[in-house]
This record gives sequence, C-alpha cells and structure tokens, in this order.
Amino acid sequence: MSDQTDTQIDKWTKSATQKCVGAWSTMRKVGPGQIQFWFIALVIGIAAGGAALFFRKGIEALQAFLYGTDDVQSLHTFASSLPWYLILIIPICGGLTVGIILHVFTPDGRARSVADVIEGAALHDGRVETRAGLASAVASLITLSTGGSSGREGPVVHLAAVISTKVLRLINADGVTGRDLLGCAVAAAVSASFNAPIAGALFALEVVLRHFAVHSFAPIVIASVAGTVINRLEYGGMTEFSLGNSNELQFYVELPAFLMLGGLCGFVAVIMMRSIFIAEDVSNRVQAYTGLPRWLRPALAGALLGAIAIFYPHIIGVGYETLSRALTGQILLSDVFVLVVWKTIAVVITLAGRMGGGIFSPSLMIGALVGLGFGLIATSVFPDVSGYATLYALAGMGAVAAAVLGAPISTTLIVFELTGDWQTGLAVMVAVSMSTAIASRLVDRSFFLTQLERRDVHLAAGPQAYLLSLLQVEAAMRPPDHPRAADEDECWRMVDNGVYVDAKATLQAAMPIFDQSGVPFVPVVRVTPDAPPELLGALFHLDALKAYNSALAATAAEEHG
Repeated sequence: MSDQTDTQIDKWTKSATQKCVGAWSTMRKVGPGQIQFWFIALVIGIAAGGAALFFRKGIEALQAFLYGTDDVQSLHTFASSLPWYLILIIPICGGLTVGIILHVFTPDGRARSVADVIEGAALHDGRVETRAGLASAVASLITLSTGGSSGREGPVVHLAAVISTKVLRLINADGVTGRDLLGCAVAAAVSASFNAPIAGALFALEVVLRHFAVHSFAPIVIASVAGTVINRLEYGGMTEFSLGNSNELQFYVELPAFLMLGGLCGFVAVIMMRSIFIAEDVSNRVQAYTGLPRWLRPALAGALLGAIAIFYPHIIGVGYETLSRALTGQILLSDVFVLVVWKTIAVVITLAGRMGGGIFSPSLMIGALVGLGFGLIATSVFPDVSGYATLYALAGMGAVAAAVLGAPISTTLIVFELTGDWQTGLAVMVAVSMSTAIASRLVDRSFFLTQLERRDVHLAAGPQAYLLSLLQVEAAMRPPDHPRAADEDECWRMVDNGVYVDAKATLQAAMPIFDQSGVPFVPVVRVTPDAPPELLGALFHLDALKAYNSALAATAAEEHG
C-alpha cells in the first residue's frame, strides 16, 4: 500500500513539474509579447487621450477668441448679446475655411468621422486615412468653434484612429492586432472627451469593433483608463453635468411612461437621421446641377446656420449649456419644442453641408429636450404618480443618443458617467431599450452603418455580408499548371460566351455568376484596353466556398477568442 502511494505521489510530482516547466516556457515566449502589447495600448491610450484633450481645449480657445467670451460654457447666453452681423459672419468664415481645407486635403471634400473608423476596423485591418483624417480633425475643430451645430466625438474618434494607424504601420501589425489597437485609441479618445472610462471601453467594443472578444478587453480598458486620467489631470474628477435634484422613480407604475418616452425618442432619432440623409442627397443634386464648387458648400451651410443663430444662439457648437439647462429643468415647455425643431434643422444643415463634426452630442441635446418636454406634460397630467420632469430629460437624452449610435449598452453607461446619477438606471434602460428597438428597424441599425450602406459598404448585416468583398478571385483561383486545373478549351468557350470574372474582382462579384450559370468553375481573365483577354486560370465554386468558410471561421475565432 505504501509503495502504491509513493508511486502515485511520484506521478503527481512529475506531472506538476512538467506543468510548471511548460507554464514557465509559455510565460517566457508569450508573456513579454503580451506585456509589450499592453504597453503599446497604454502609449496609444495616452496619445489618443492627449489628442482628444487638445481638440477640446482648441475648440474652447477658438470659441473664446472669435466670440469674445471668457466662459464658453455659457456661450449661448453670451451670444444673444452680440451684434447680429457678427453671429452671421463667423459661421460663414468658418464654413469657407472648412471648405477650402477639405477641398485641398481630401479626395471628395467630405470630413471623416466614426463611420470611416468602423469601415477601417472591418475592411482595412484597423487602418484609416491619415491625410484626410488630419484635415477632417482641423476642419471639425473650426466648424465647432465657428457656430457649426455638431459634436466633437466624431472627429476625436477618427483623430485617435489616425494615431493608431500610424503606430500600426510602424510595427507592421496584422489585422487582429490592428483592430485591437484601433479599439484602444477609440476608447481612450471617448474617455478623455467625456470623462467616462467604462463607456469609452464599451463604445470601442460595441460601436467600432462590434464584438466583445476577451483578448480585446484588457488592452482597451488600459487605454480607456489612460484617456480618463488625461481628462482628469485637466478637469478633475467632476462629471460633465450636475443635476439639481434627486431623480428617483416615485412608483414602478411610472415605468410605462418611460416606455412611451423611449418609443417617442426612437421616432425622433429616425426623423433626425433620415432628415440628414435626405438633405445630403438634395444638396448633392443641387451642387451637381448648379456646378457649385465643393469648397463653397460649407460656407453656404454656415450662412444658414448664422441666420438661425441670430434668433436661436442655442444651436451654436456642441450645445452643452442648453443640454445642462434641460437636465436641470430650466427650460419652459413652450421653448422646448421650438429648440428641438431648430436644433435638428441646424444639425441637418451642418452635416449635409459637409462642415464636419459628430452626431452624438447633438443627439444628447435633442434627446434631453424631448425628454424634458415629455416629462413636463406627464408630471402635470399625473402629478400623484410621477417624479421629476428632469428624470425624463435624462432618460430622453440616453434614448435618442442610443438610437442614433445603435449602441444601447455604452450609451446607457455614458449617460450615467456624464451625470453621475446611477439611481435612475431602470428609467434610462427602459427608454433606451425601446428607442433602439424601434430605430434599428427603420434604419440600418445605426446612423453610422446607414452612412456606410449609402456608400455601398455593407457592414450592418455582419461579416457574412461583407467578407466576400475582402477575398480576391486571383488568390482563390487554380492556375493552368494546377494538378486539377480547368480545361483550357472549355474556359475559352465560356469566355467567348461572356461567362468569366476579372482577376482583380472579389468573390462578391464571382459568386452571383455561379448562381446564375450553374457551372462548377468560372474562367479568370485579365482584361486590358486594346488587347484580347488573357486567361489566368479558373475559379472553382468549391474553392470559393472554402475560402469564404475559412474567412468566416477566422472572424468567429477573433470575435470569440
């Protein structure tokens, strides 16, 4: 019995020793790389957070200089006392400057924003345009400083993506690493902009990467914390908005009212998004019909914004003063709906006029105003079973923003972190869930994904819809010297009948040919002007399906790894 025990102990000891040696070997091989990766994530987080802080301080400094105020947080109140011609001229000059910058430094005269970052994550291994991105950041800074009615999160997110792209090219990172570091940059930028580390990390995962893989979580959190530290070194640990009273649900019977508010906010978000797209289409047609130079388009938008701002200075810039007043109930019901209409019109003009900026901050302001208006009515009709109207403003702020971003989780958290009010979770969550459920069925999931769909970039349906566009026909085809190559004579007969695919095409163009013709393979040719087609090989349906399946498997491994 003792010999058996000694033998068993020896086996356990030997097994434990082998495991320790294996663990040490793994730590030596993988550990430094993991630590190095986290260090890079930290550096990117600091750089992106610093860029976001610089962007915000730049807006404040330029606004203070142009409008002549010492307190940009009360810019709307101060602007109402300025001469009307100054309110009109500043946005025009800003729009003209923006138009020239975008005309010179971008190929299409369009400012880059969050949608381009999402496209970079999905289709370009985490890379974005750097030259156009830097120009867009400068243009958006000028827009927000000179009366443009948009938000700072869009340009800040793209600016952070430019920083990560520079690093990715320097270290020659692969697609998985590229997307992870892009997520780190985005998380840090959002965290530094709003002093919201939790929401920053989840925004990067939910909106940009669109998955919650474990391998991405740790470095993104590290970068998000770094961005928050950058913000707090300048602004301290204070929340962006201070709520005047305690927002608490009086009774659970009040929850149906927040469901109704969520439904209303969902429709408001859809109206705002579709208005932007319709206005953009109309502007494009007018520009094409009249031959208007593209650099003049933002200046005309600035003129319209200046004309509105003469009577409603609340539309100028990000709009945090009006948002703060809505959250504290300092706006009358008669003014709420007027401000909602004019702020929406101003946002539409700014974005359709290609002045730059984001849509998140305007959606917060519009949502808070809608929620306050709903709350003022609800609390006056049912005073015995309702709480504060400002609670509805808080819930409306989250509901419209979540519907626009298509990001209920990160938006809910960013509302809590912006206000520091964690006691009203039920109301906000109910409104957010209803608004996103409605809006996601009336647009392509979010404002950003709808923007991409309008550019024929199909990401809303998931990887199964866009992976085919990433796979090159030439990489999957069988050349003529392949052991199981297609018959050359048959290939030429098919080419003569118009059944072939260009070597530069992707599987997205090739797969419909298989469905329409029912053939097992398609000839692959190189077509050059003034020359007969050159046969390079054949793409077999089976090989195309194998390539697609491998891409799906790799994507699933990344998203669940």
